[in-house]
Amino acid sequence: MKLLIVGAGAVGGYFGGRLAEKGEDVTFLVREKRKEQLKENGLTIQSTHGNIHIEPKVLVSGEEHDSFDAVFLSTKAYHLHKAVIDIKPYTNENTLIIPLLNGISHLELLENHFKKENILGGLCFIESTLDSNGGIHHTSPMHETVFGPRDGEMTESILLLNKALHGSKAEFRLSENIMQEMWHKYLFISTFSGVTSLFRSPIGPIREQPESRSIMHQLIAEVKETVIAIKAPVLNGIDEILKSKLQEIGQGMKSSLQRDMEKGQDIEAEHLFGHMKALATHHNIQTPVLDVIYANLKVYESNK
Repeated sequence: MKLLIVGAGAVGGYFGGRLAEKGEDVTFLVREKRKEQLKENGLTIQSTHGNIHIEPKVLVSGEEHDSFDAVFLSTKAYHLHKAVIDIKPYTNENTLIIPLLNGISHLELLENHFKKENILGGLCFIESTLDSNGGIHHTSPMHETVFGPRDGEMTESILLLNKALHGSKAEFRLSENIMQEMWHKYLFISTFSGVTSLFRSPIGPIREQPESRSIMHQLIAEVKETVIAIKAPVLNGIDEILKSKLQEIGQGMKSSLQRDMEKGQDIEAEHLFGHMKALATHHNIQTPVLDVIYANLKVYESNK
């Protein structure tokens, strides 16, 4: 299959690089500056799973190219609209679209531009960063992409995609229940990012202090009530699942949202927290902690 990876950063560059390393037909859609960087330095990955250096195939928006069989979107939500415009010339009526964004609300935007049945669910778990030379540093053993049909129907094209992804040094898993997995990650990201950005602290001290722990648990209760009201496909006891996951995180762990704020970078306030707040408001659910977190992020954005 011909695969297009939108971006060659810490996420798309890693997973796309592993597929190219395996020998798959991978092209990266990048900006002109990143194209020049990749031409000069190649695509490098430093990882406990093995270091690689490859000369990737790259494409800049507007350049002519045949359509692709599948497109992976690993952009941030605030870049998604432009990414959609950029990839349209490289898709056809059968191209699969696999978004790896956090959250849920991006699916509606994608459905405005592509056939609903071609838009898969997707998510990924990885800790990786990009250095000043464009090299990718994979900093933990975790490197999994999960994808699957949102309606559960395993079509021939999805099975062909799964075959193409299988066997690389990164983990690619085809899920029969991708929407549940996406919602579970959304709730985890919302609570973890929410409290760490609010308190400007790693998770450890937040768990240890009774007052902050109580606020964290209140946030969990608010998002649980919201997703139950909209009948999202979450497991019973999702609140206890979230508490357990938040307890397992390393003492000094910060959320990526918190790190982005520390660097003065753009954040996904509306995509993650504004959307959850809108769902709660629609169902007349009171979310005082979520409201404060959202307000905190909006003030941050207004000061940028």
